[in-house]
Amino acid sequence: MNRTMKPLFRAGLRDLIRRPLFSGLMLVGLALGVAVVTAIDLASQSALRAFEVSTATVVGRATHRVVGGPTGVPEGLYIELRAAAGSMQMAPVVEGVVSALDFDERPMRVLGIDIFAEAPFRDQLSPGLVFDPDFQQFFTKPGMAIIGEEFAKANQLAPGAELAVQVNDRLERITVLGIVSTLGSSDVLLMDIAGAQELLGTSGRLTRIDLLADPDSVAALRTQLPPGLRIVSSSEQRDTADQLTSAFRLNLSALSLLALVVGFFLVYNTMTFSVLSRRPVLGILRSLGVTGRQIFAQIVLEAILVGFLGSFIGILFGVLLAHFALGLVTRTINDFYFLLTVREVTLTTSVAVKAIALGVGAGGLASVIPALEAARVPPVQVLRRSDLEQGARVWVPRVGLFGLGLAVAGSALFLLSDNSLPLTFIGILLVVLGLALIVPFATLAFLRLLRPLSSRILWRLAVRGLARQLSRVGIAIAALMVALSVTIGIALMIASFRSTVQNWLDITLYSDIYVSSPAAIGNRPQADLSPSLEARLARLEGVATVEAIRTVQVLGEKGELDLTAVDPRRVRDAGIYRLASGSARQVWDRVRQGAVLISESLEFRYGTTETLVLQTDAGEVTFDVVGIFYDYSSDRGTVLMSRDIYLENWDDPALSSLGVEALPGIDTYKLAESIRAELSGTGLIVHENQQIREEAMRIFDRTFAITQSLRVLAVVVAFIGVLSALLALQLDRRREYATLEAIGLDPKGLERLTYLETALMGISASLMALPTGLLLALILIHVINVRSFGWTIQLTPVAGPFLQAILVGLVASLAAAVYPVSRLRKMTVAESIRGE
Repeated sequence: MNRTMKPLFRAGLRDLIRRPLFSGLMLVGLALGVAVVTAIDLASQSALRAFEVSTATVVGRATHRVVGGPTGVPEGLYIELRAAAGSMQMAPVVEGVVSALDFDERPMRVLGIDIFAEAPFRDQLSPGLVFDPDFQQFFTKPGMAIIGEEFAKANQLAPGAELAVQVNDRLERITVLGIVSTLGSSDVLLMDIAGAQELLGTSGRLTRIDLLADPDSVAALRTQLPPGLRIVSSSEQRDTADQLTSAFRLNLSALSLLALVVGFFLVYNTMTFSVLSRRPVLGILRSLGVTGRQIFAQIVLEAILVGFLGSFIGILFGVLLAHFALGLVTRTINDFYFLLTVREVTLTTSVAVKAIALGVGAGGLASVIPALEAARVPPVQVLRRSDLEQGARVWVPRVGLFGLGLAVAGSALFLLSDNSLPLTFIGILLVVLGLALIVPFATLAFLRLLRPLSSRILWRLAVRGLARQLSRVGIAIAALMVALSVTIGIALMIASFRSTVQNWLDITLYSDIYVSSPAAIGNRPQADLSPSLEARLARLEGVATVEAIRTVQVLGEKGELDLTAVDPRRVRDAGIYRLASGSARQVWDRVRQGAVLISESLEFRYGTTETLVLQTDAGEVTFDVVGIFYDYSSDRGTVLMSRDIYLENWDDPALSSLGVEALPGIDTYKLAESIRAELSGTGLIVHENQQIREEAMRIFDRTFAITQSLRVLAVVVAFIGVLSALLALQLDRRREYATLEAIGLDPKGLERLTYLETALMGISASLMALPTGLLLALILIHVINVRSFGWTIQLTPVAGPFLQAILVGLVASLAAAVYPVSRLRKMTVAESIRGE
């Protein structure tokens, strides 16, 4: 920094310090935007890091795994492979999920191991514990488990404590044998492999066989596997988790960036005010020989400094906000993807660098136009305020035209970007920015329409005053419009999605009562219910039919898929299916004969396909695809097939849930009570149809809780922008206000004038937000949602989000006027007229 720049920079800093309210508002607005982005990044990274820890606990150092179908791997195969593989390291593993009834039915992962084969794979058992005299109970006594130190401390558990757990359709008790700090994941119950098999009811079966081997050895071993088994890389589990949640995390990141966009407008508005308030000083400096380039550098450097400070504050606040966001993100991942326990948020270097880059970049970029304006205008014009507003009115149509071009370019980008989510979000950002640039021109047109509506002096003063001060209020109105349009778009998308899911539930939940286990991960049942339950329930008085449902995960060509096996005779007439050809009866006859239906999200992953290859107990089998069905319970994709066909291909007679239909005239509540009595002692959950619907919608609302929070934060940042603009406007018009008061307008009149101006700003922003919000909703529903999850959502035109946006815009504007009005009351006419 040369000798000329140092005093210029110091003068700029003194001006920022001399106006702490404006500088503070700018810092807060930018910091909030950075904080939201930081919080979402931290929550997402912490969730994935927790999954990595959990995976490391379960998988350890294994390079590959031998896996089978829903029933796992025959135990005898492990002995055969160990004999054939020579020096290759391998270890048998039994894994399952139980519900800890004493801890709000918390899902916990049972990990059954053979400690004599464990050493190369996992380090959970410390030598001191292994050689403890009581450790022999680990092998000899049923139901003995080792838990992690974190879980023990959180729940005040000690060795000898008992845990009541729900295992499939049984209630069991587990005794805590020991506590280890090396058990990284707090949701794991470590057991001997035989004890785990006994607990889970999988005697003679393994979940998988872990391998520690080089690629050549794996290739040789692969040739020795019987049909129905395969070897997969251990890294696939981590990659699958990342792929499953990538769209969810990217959507959150994109929404969080919208708050930063609103903060960007706020920085622009405040830097513009800073330049305008110093126009006389800048004019004098230009007259004394300071170059336009030096003025430009001074203003941009000031904005970069503000961006850095705002980023630092935003990171601190973002870490606090991340604890709130983490709970919402984790809960959604548990509801839809996989079991996850996250206890801490850790600020990483990458998140901090990204936050600083965004904050500094937004601050610097927002200052470019005000800096160029200050640098390019001749010294004489810098000293005249009228030239600025005249210039603003000249540039407004040009900026509006540029904004229109930007919106068109953004639309073309996301329409032509195929299925690329990042490019789609960039396109939407360009659309939002483009429409925001049209706001000043639209505001002028709107004010011209309002001018003849009343001849009252305050009305004319308010309308003309806003039109004259467009350089002040235009950006504030644009920021509020962006926040409100985002609010409308998200609210419409959520309302439409909610309505679609409700209609889907009305069609899919055709049974009167459902029976299942409380153990569930990712919105899917994890329990194996006894097939005998179907006959037991069918014998109860008042029962018309009982449908057995099996939901499992199977391997397809592109990874794991959800498979649901049902009785096709029960669902033939349901209207949730978009069939490829033929009538519903013909298609369901095909399903009964061995064809399958696939969900929309699976079609999105695989593309349009007439066949589907699945790994069965007999090896790979190709199934004909005869139709597509709507399914909003999973975005990884679901295959629907006849249960008879499922049993032909997989040796798995267990059930996941049961649907019970009552005879006509039977009270379903009383029938549900009869079923509960019949199943007493099993721990199974009996839900009536309406309870299932309510629980499904509760999960839905919980999923969008974080989205609702982002909407609120965007409006808060916009509110700060309006407040900043009003304060700048008031400071700039002190002499005008004083003159009005001197010629007869009383203080109450000035207050009404201020409130009227802010109300017009809020109404202008709200009205322009209505079409923009509708456009955003259409993009979110028909572009983002389809490319993220592959779901069809029907737009539900509800008035609520539009009315809410108008109300929020008006209330935010009027609330922002309260403090400026209080300052007006302290204004002295003589001092204000002398002010300049």
